[in-house]
Amino acid sequence: MNKNTKNVMSGLAVAFAAAAIAGCSATANTNTTLNLQYNQRLFDGFKTAAQIDQARAYANATTHSLRNTEQNVLLSAATAYMDVVRDTNLASLRADNVKFLRAQVSSARNRLNIGEGTKIDVAQAEARLAQSVAAYKSAVNSLRTSQASYVRWMGSKPSGLNSNFKFGNVLPRSLDEALRSAKANHPAIQTAMAQVEAAKFGTDAAMRAFGPTLDLIGSICAIDCGGGSSQGTSGSIRLTLAIPIYQGGALGASARKANLSHINAEVDARATVNQVEEAVISAWSGLQSSIALIESANAAVRSSQIALDGVIEERNVGQRTTLDVLNARAELTSANESLYTAQRNKVVAAFSLVSAAGKLDAASLHLPVTIQSADGYRARVEDIWGELRE
Repeated sequence: MNKNTKNVMSGLAVAFAAAAIAGCSATANTNTTLNLQYNQRLFDGFKTAAQIDQARAYANATTHSLRNTEQNVLLSAATAYMDVVRDTNLASLRADNVKFLRAQVSSARNRLNIGEGTKIDVAQAEARLAQSVAAYKSAVNSLRTSQASYVRWMGSKPSGLNSNFKFGNVLPRSLDEALRSAKANHPAIQTAMAQVEAAKFGTDAAMRAFGPTLDLIGSICAIDCGGGSSQGTSGSIRLTLAIPIYQGGALGASARKANLSHINAEVDARATVNQVEEAVISAWSGLQSSIALIESANAAVRSSQIALDGVIEERNVGQRTTLDVLNARAELTSANESLYTAQRNKVVAAFSLVSAAGKLDAASLHLPVTIQSADGYRARVEDIWGELRE
């Protein structure tokens, strides 16, 4: 094969490749034919409309699920915050207790040296001191754990914390109000209802697959459509109506599956409503219990402090023993610990109640943050002509 022949063959290969890309076919007689065909579904028994509604329902469910996640994150952050406040107070309280007991050990030894005390008093004071040191170390370790949890949820180390938070109108004033708010606003319930709606549209789509479909089919032929020396352009357009008669049970199986999914979604929604109602009642009860415990703990702290001061004075004049002082101090410490725990539980229960009522979110709490929304994105996605304009 000479060089000219190779060039001709290469040229034909390029021509054939270009014709294939352009959708044309070539014959040995160099006759070409260009065919274009168009197929558009005009009607599908409203199956596509049901699928679009189902997709919108799933999008709504995702939005509500994101709000539920926001509530859970804020509740976890509030809990971590109050854990640090409580454990800081407990560590400080137990540190003061260690100082007090060290003073009592020193006082018991001094009285022993001058003949007014006994070795039993010293031993008892030293035993209580050892217990208080162990309790202080435990409190410090708990505080470190709480601080690590705080950093996890807040993203920074705790500083200048306090337990004063004004809930305003987001905190329900009664159990009935909290239950009504939960049914209307809780994102978990709204997510479950959106999933029920999506399952319903899925059932509709499966049932509408039994209906007829209507297609518009058009074709056009250009460039040597008649073959040989005949030139011209021809075209056709037709409507095709198709009705499913037998699909081997596939359509029926799809419909039954969609129906069972719908029933399952309704059952899950009912369970979600019950869980939210349980959470509301539990949070409300916890809040009321914490309020009562705070009142009780405050009274216990006041009475224990008065008792401790009185026992110390009586011990100094020989009417009480060192053990009496140690016991009175232990009661005061226990009352203070109960107070700090109840204060923490009250705030956490209040946040839990707000969360159960469906109002623990940045918008309801008026937090100084930028609230993101997917509404703009959904609008762009639902704009079916957007791609053509671009």
